[in-house]
Amino acid sequence: MANSQAVVSLYDEPMWESIRAERWQLQQCDDCSTFRYPPGPICPHCLSMATTWRPLSGRAKIISWVVFHRQYFDNYKPPYNVVSVQLAEGPLVISNLVGEEPEGSWIGRDVEICYGSDNADNIIPQVRLAK
Repeated sequence: MANSQAVVSLYDEPMWESIRAERWQLQQCDDCSTFRYPPGPICPHCLSMATTWRPLSGRAKIISWVVFHRQYFDNYKPPYNVVSVQLAEGPLVISNLVGEEPEGSWIGRDVEICYGSDNADNIIPQVRLAK
């Protein structure tokens, strides 16, 4: 097994820099205002190449979730959860919920972005229940 780690390319290096600074930013299209994730050279909505890196609001909503009871990576000991969240800005991202777990259904619960570190001391975005 191995540790999970980010695959950093030319287009997403600014995103990972903002995550390391604990101020997550994504590209926003200058022409149609769509936020894009993953980062890339053109807007998938209008095909514009004009973009600006903008900070996220930190708000999101859980769309789906799962708890893994089998170990797939050395730096994630089971059981651990994985959530798909829709950012207030629109994109869907995958993370994990830290802190208190909701009672009942997780789907539709409001969460906020927070930051933690993996076993290799890399800063990673996570989510927790909104206050």
